[in-house]
Amino acid sequence: MLVAGAQTMVEQFSPALPLPAEGPHSSPVANFPVRPLNRPEPEGIRRRRYRTIWISDVHLGTKGCNVELLIDFLDHTDSETMYLVGDIIDGWRLKKKFYWPAEHNDIVWRVLKRARRGTRIVYIPGNHDEMFRQFTGLSFGGVEIRRVAFHDTADGRRLMVLHGDEFDAVMLAHRWLAFVGDALYHFIMGLNHWVNLARRKLDLPYWSLSKMAKHKVKNAVEFIGRYEQVVAKAAAERGVDGVVCGHIHTAEFREFTQHGKSIEYWNDGDWVEGCNALVEHFDGRMEILHWPDEVARREADEAPVEADPEPAACREAA
Repeated sequence: MLVAGAQTMVEQFSPALPLPAEGPHSSPVANFPVRPLNRPEPEGIRRRRYRTIWISDVHLGTKGCNVELLIDFLDHTDSETMYLVGDIIDGWRLKKKFYWPAEHNDIVWRVLKRARRGTRIVYIPGNHDEMFRQFTGLSFGGVEIRRVAFHDTADGRRLMVLHGDEFDAVMLAHRWLAFVGDALYHFIMGLNHWVNLARRKLDLPYWSLSKMAKHKVKNAVEFIGRYEQVVAKAAAERGVDGVVCGHIHTAEFREFTQHGKSIEYWNDGDWVEGCNALVEHFDGRMEILHWPDEVARREADEAPVEADPEPAACREAA
C-alpha cells in the first residue's frame, strides 16, 4: 500500500515535461499537468552559486520539517549538481497519518524546477523513503534515483555518497527499535516546535532541543562516533577518498586514517533540527552551512544603518 502511495506521489509531482523514449530505463510516470505553487520563487534574489550541494533528512510529510528555512535556502542558493541524500520524504510517518501541507509541495517544486533549469539532481533514498529504492536507475522529472553515487570534486577527490542507514547497527539488527526511537524522536520534535514558537515571539534565533540532547547524552555521542568510524572504514574499502552521508542528523567533518590513507567523513546534517547543507565551492573546497546562522548574517548585512543625528564636526567642536 505504501509503495503504491509513493508511486502516486511521484506521479503527482512530475512536471509537464516530454517523457523519455520507451526502453528498459524509461520512466513509467504519466505526463501530469503543472500545479500552481503556493509560494512562488521570489524574483530578483541574488543566489549563492556552488559547484555541488548536498542535503538530506528533510522529512517532508512531517510537522518537524523546517519548511521556512529550507525554502529560504533553496531560494538563495544554486549549483551545478544537487544530491538529495535520503529521507527527503518520511514514508514512515505518512503511512501512519497523511500530512502534506502546501509548503511541502513548494519544496518539491523548487527541486524539480532546478532540474528543469539544468541542475543535475541525484536522489539517494534513505530508510524513511525506502519505498523509492525500487525505482533505482530510473529518472523522474529529471531527478535521477540512485542507491549510491560517486562524486568527483573539482580538485580531484572521489567521494562516495549514500544515506548511511546501511551502517546503522540498530537498523540492521533491531528494526523494531528504530521505529520506537522514531516515535520518541518525533515527540521531542513536537516539543522543539513549541519551544521555537516561543523563541520567535521573543525575537530569539532558532534553537534545537534534540540537538542539545544528543550532545548531552553520553550514549548518543558514543553511537555517533562509532557510526562515523564504520562509514569511513567502508569508504576506505571501496577505494575512495571520502564519504558523504546523512541519516544521524548530525552535520560533521572528520578525518580518519585507514590502512595509512586519510579518509574524509562528511555528514550533511538535516532540515529538521540542525538545518544544515554541505556545499562544494568551484575550487573543490567543502563547507558545512548552518542556515540559521547564514540567515542571521544576511539580515544583519541588510539591516539599515541609522544615520548619526549629530555631525562629527559638531561633536568635535563640543
